Amino acid sequence: MRATRTVQKILANYEGETPGVKANLCRMLMQGKLGGTGKMIILPVDQGFEHGPARSFAPNPAGYDPHYHYQLAIDAGLNAYAAPLGALEAGADTFAGQIPTILKVNSANSVMSDTAGKNQAVTASVDDALRIGASAIGFTIYPGSDMALDMYEEIVEMRREAAAKGVATVIWSYPRGEGITKEGETAIDVAAYAAHMAALLGAHIIKIKLSTDHIMQPEAKKVYDKEGIDISTLPARVKHCVQSSFNGRRIIVFSGGAAKGTDAVYDDARAIRDGGGNGSIIGRNSFQRSREDALAMLGKLVDIYRGKA
Repeated sequence: MRATRTVQKILANYEGETPGVKANLCRMLMQGKLGGTGKMIILPVDQGFEHGPARSFAPNPAGYDPHYHYQLAIDAGLNAYAAPLGALEAGADTFAGQIPTILKVNSANSVMSDTAGKNQAVTASVDDALRIGASAIGFTIYPGSDMALDMYEEIVEMRREAAAKGVATVIWSYPRGEGITKEGETAIDVAAYAAHMAALLGAHIIKIKLSTDHIMQPEAKKVYDKEGIDISTLPARVKHCVQSSFNGRRIIVFSGGAAKGTDAVYDDARAIRDGGGNGSIIGRNSFQRSREDALAMLGKLVDIYRGKA
């Protein structure tokens, strides 16, 4: 596998990294139908932990089987498959070497009380990632939560260990909690801030949600207005989040969110592409569809990121 110039240019942005980390980033960037383009589509299947099995997999019961998701990611030509430890272990031998994997090392659940702080439990280790051959660990932080400082300290330590052992780090940066309004969870100023914090914490790949044109922080609004920062369209907001990720020196992908119509999924991908984002990390909008429909949709997304649709 020879890295394209595009991928080599991306890897050159990671100046402080070990060859092992760069090799795993290269492995993901060169995988599948978007291999070599600098664009990525990742299949994340951590929703069973987050929302429960029925809410996640009943719309397409084949999804109860972890092998289904491995095979979907492979057959769709995706760049990587992300899941918690148990799901990856369930197919680690059968699918060894066939698709780069991202081990989700912390998780939340929906049966905790409303008074519990917004936090995630660490449920796997860097050594688990090495044992199952994962290319990266994935870790969620909640900017705005009263527990956020603890989460930052956890990922700094895990990221340091992972980098020393040649494993890349993906940070899910999802604003929520006591310091964030519901509308603020997808506000553009908060989304850009979340992306920037993930970069500062050492993320090699940043995952955030697509944002609205709402600005939550009054002090930030003054700056957006004074400097005339364009947030009027979704591509413009994607561009601003890319800019906030070290001016595009870090890979940034955007989550698909709750299940939606295919046209909305395609429109989101075009906005990500046109705004300079690196791609999509799309879970429920793929695996809750039938396999046939999911493959067709993911194929169209590949075409969009290649500029063919």
